[in-house]
Amino acid sequence: MNRVNIITLGVSNIKESLDFYSSLGFEASIIGDENIPDIVFFRISGSKLALFPIEKLSAETGTEMDFTKVGFNGITLAYNAKSKNEVYEVLVKAESLGARVTSEAVRQAWGGYSGYFTDLDGYMWEVAYGPDWSFDDQDMLII
Repeated sequence: MNRVNIITLGVSNIKESLDFYSSLGFEASIIGDENIPDIVFFRISGSKLALFPIEKLSAETGTEMDFTKVGFNGITLAYNAKSKNEVYEVLVKAESLGARVTSEAVRQAWGGYSGYFTDLDGYMWEVAYGPDWSFDDQDMLII
């Protein structure tokens, strides 16, 4: 097992989250009603990002839902930008759509530039640029 095909985010309001991610540029495939989807899949290079109502996700996993939008849960998602300016642009756009910027974009000890925001449900995103990074023809970061 050496790949992740789908990352699913349990969300409190699937329509608001769909609008948020679509406005950031994610291309959606909607299953169910367009106004209140059953599930949303976003086409991203290499895998899929999915939105699913958190109550249903909790039930499907067989666990009790214990979800809050406060504090750091130990997981970050990352968007790797192709320029320092793109980091700033993504953070500004996310904030204008209702995200909360938790760390302004700054130069990092590892030599790059990054900042963080939380989406509408508190999921933490890093937006980062590294001057030595390159991408393949599918926009996947080459490490």
